[in-house]
Amino acid sequence: MPHNLSLITTIAAAFGLALIFGFIAARLRMPPLVGYLLAGVMIGPATPGFVADVDLAGQLAEIGVMLLMFGVGLHFSLDDLLAVKRIAIPGAIVQIAVATAMGLGLAMFWGWEPGAALVFGLALSVASTVVLLRALEARGVLDSINGRIAVGWLVVEDLVMVLVLVLLPPLAGLLGGQPAGLAAAAQQGIWMTLGITFAKIAAFIALMLVVGGRLLPRLLWLVARTGSRELFTLCVIAAALGVAYGSAHLFGVSFALGAFFAGMTIRGSEFSHRAAEESLPLRDAFAVLFFVSVGMLFDPQILVDEPLKVLAVSAIILLGKTIAAVALVLAFRYPLNTALTVGASLAQIGEFSFILVSLGLSLGLLPAEGSSLVVAGALISIACNSLVFAAIAPFQTWLRTHSAFARRLEHGNDPLAELPMSTDQAHLTGQVVLVGYGRVGQRIAALLAEQGVSHVVVEQNREQVEKLRANNILAVSGDATEPSVLIQAHIARAGMLVIATPDAFNARKMLEIARTLNPAIETVLRTHSEEEAELLQREEAGAVFMGEHELARGMAQHVLARMGLAGDSPAKH
Repeated sequence: MPHNLSLITTIAAAFGLALIFGFIAARLRMPPLVGYLLAGVMIGPATPGFVADVDLAGQLAEIGVMLLMFGVGLHFSLDDLLAVKRIAIPGAIVQIAVATAMGLGLAMFWGWEPGAALVFGLALSVASTVVLLRALEARGVLDSINGRIAVGWLVVEDLVMVLVLVLLPPLAGLLGGQPAGLAAAAQQGIWMTLGITFAKIAAFIALMLVVGGRLLPRLLWLVARTGSRELFTLCVIAAALGVAYGSAHLFGVSFALGAFFAGMTIRGSEFSHRAAEESLPLRDAFAVLFFVSVGMLFDPQILVDEPLKVLAVSAIILLGKTIAAVALVLAFRYPLNTALTVGASLAQIGEFSFILVSLGLSLGLLPAEGSSLVVAGALISIACNSLVFAAIAPFQTWLRTHSAFARRLEHGNDPLAELPMSTDQAHLTGQVVLVGYGRVGQRIAALLAEQGVSHVVVEQNREQVEKLRANNILAVSGDATEPSVLIQAHIARAGMLVIATPDAFNARKMLEIARTLNPAIETVLRTHSEEEAELLQREEAGAVFMGEHELARGMAQHVLARMGLAGDSPAKH
């Protein structure tokens, strides 16, 4: 039996080296993604030794793109985006425009063609969702308002890039490229080309929303009834690849858009979480192959030949995008910490940049030098991203100490950061201070309102505070770990502090501030962790509620009541 099969050889070399270099990157406290890219460099044509099959690697990478976009669609939540839409949508669009302009201007300065410069600028404008999610998860801030804004921002960027991926092939001829099979379309003129493209996209979206939205969840339900795990996994992968392939051939849209909509329609199914879980190993495996294939496009010689260009690209990613994002967030009157977190989140590029680069090369728009510069910028920015996040806290402390302007940004004249002067003081004595207005906080506030109990909501989401104010509900915008925020909620005269966010670390800070200002105040907290609950109880943090315990107690009481038994047992917190 022959053992020189190029497919097997390419996959084995890619996975083996990706494992080695990914492990080394993880040990050095860098994202494994850096290791995967380096593995691609090692087996690429630009380095000596073994060279993998570039064409096969490109096809495997295409599958990786489909599965990556399928995963983005599975995790795309319109509700999460709408919750921060007022900052995420305009912020992401303006930031993309600024970063694209910086990249385009730099490329034009180098003497590139306008089409190549545009693709290059767009590739530098979009951050990696994969890198961001892992960075936020590692720091436990994914569910915080800062994390939600950053993720919402990235979702908008992803949607814009999906649109770019769809429009680029039909417009390539107009931009100076030579798209195969689309020369006639390019000659029809820009408006005809755009019209045909948007008509195909509209038809595809309508079909996916109307037919796919009903068919795919129904299909998942039928397969799930068989009880076969492997059949369910096969169904999920077949849906992702089948829709992507069908959309490309029937509607002329990209594989990426088809896979994205496949994931988004499956998200509406009750089995969406299971679909995401079952497909994750295969998505991760092919994502590795995608990053390896991108690394194969990188020519290390560019670090020697064009160090100033690499430095300029890295400066745009690490400094230009960050400064633009920080300025935009501050312009929306969010605190400095939020601005720095969002800025750090965008100080890297990733999978969409590589997809765009690969498409630009295939369309004859982007020179090979552009691909190497983008990959070099990605390697440097991803490697530095952990350091950028780690620098947020000390940098913020330094700014507060040495900059009066930074202190004004933290405590500026923000009308939402303090209660209106017209507030009835009767509502600010013995009131409940409720920190967090998520799903739990909203239910608590509704019950307090039904019973006529005065309360003040403290919430970081400015949009939520504006809605509460519009409904004549007392609310203060800000981070409750800052003493000034709780002071504005009149914690000194409050009867009770209710912390509806399951963050034990920040909860301790809030408790310390509250008890310093009001030693007699009662406190109520929630947590997701058994260990945290025990620790808080030992520290006499007040009444501690854990979701699983309360759910079990409620279900048990219902069962006992239905059985005719006394189910009102004392609660244990």
